[in-house]
Amino acid sequence: MSDDKRNAILEALYAIRDTAPYTPAIGIAERLGISEGELQAARLGQNVITLPHSPQDIAARLHTLGPVKALTRSTLAVLEQKGEYPSLSGGDQAGLLLNPGGLDLRLIFAHWHWCCLIRDSLPDGERLSLQVFDQHGRAVHKAFCLESDSVSAWQALWLEGSHHPPCFTGEQLPQPSSSPTSPPQGLAEDWAGLTDVHQFFGLLRRHKLSRRDANALMEGRFTRALARHSIEHLLGRAASTVQSLMLFVASPGCVQIRSGCIPAPERKRGWLNLFAEDATLHLDDTNIAQVWTVFKPNRDGGVTSLEAFDADGQLVLQIFSERREGNPESTAWRKLLDDLNHRESAA
Repeated sequence: MSDDKRNAILEALYAIRDTAPYTPAIGIAERLGISEGELQAARLGQNVITLPHSPQDIAARLHTLGPVKALTRSTLAVLEQKGEYPSLSGGDQAGLLLNPGGLDLRLIFAHWHWCCLIRDSLPDGERLSLQVFDQHGRAVHKAFCLESDSVSAWQALWLEGSHHPPCFTGEQLPQPSSSPTSPPQGLAEDWAGLTDVHQFFGLLRRHKLSRRDANALMEGRFTRALARHSIEHLLGRAASTVQSLMLFVASPGCVQIRSGCIPAPERKRGWLNLFAEDATLHLDDTNIAQVWTVFKPNRDGGVTSLEAFDADGQLVLQIFSERREGNPESTAWRKLLDDLNHRESAA
């Protein structure tokens, strides 16, 4: 990054923060026509520092940071949760932070390009955060310090930092492509033969399909298309019937899962929101392009999810009924989804 570009970014950043100090970094970056990673990289040496450790090493130390607000964003959804990270498990390529009902994440380290610590001066005091970006400067995951008692662990990490700048590459816009009109040979048989939902990733690779195209090809057998507004209805019904759900929001390198009952959805500033005591979901449902119910067989009788996609075919949000391995899916959840299907058919 040239000095001129860096100075222009900083000047614009400080001008916005002087008048609206709580403006999210992604909003500022979008106004400047740059990535969020570029915005933070311009601040290196000014309350931003690079963490010169491997993604695995950084993920292994998350549990030392104490109470945090953990945030993961897809293109149209933001999931924020309060809690403490569990210890890391998994392997070199994928990390597991397993804590159903708490901070529960799946990490894909190949997308962890730049990790940094950030100090933001806000009207209510200093805010410390650890933020991870992919090679295009898109935010992968963020953790915000919540308690002053934990600051010593953050300060120790800060002392290990450097001013080494990241090198981001421009994001490649998805190329328009025609969706297949007929299922490839063996797709239905492979889908019917699933015994574990994680086998679905292999199914998509084997048949060279996106998740959205696979849903469209199996409509009427394993999937069903719903109207965009069905998400609000589903969340409202799940709240009123006290159903325990699993909300999945994924960035390129992190899947964050919130499990538990939900409050009634609220619409504010055009977005659909869930404001729970431990978590918040923000959903820009007006820009959702497709919604599907999806059934996948497994050893426990199968699981059914609601999946939402943006206009580019990117998965925005998944919703499952909360269940434990070895237990069948909730009949109340299946009835709720069946009622949605009948409601759509009658509309």
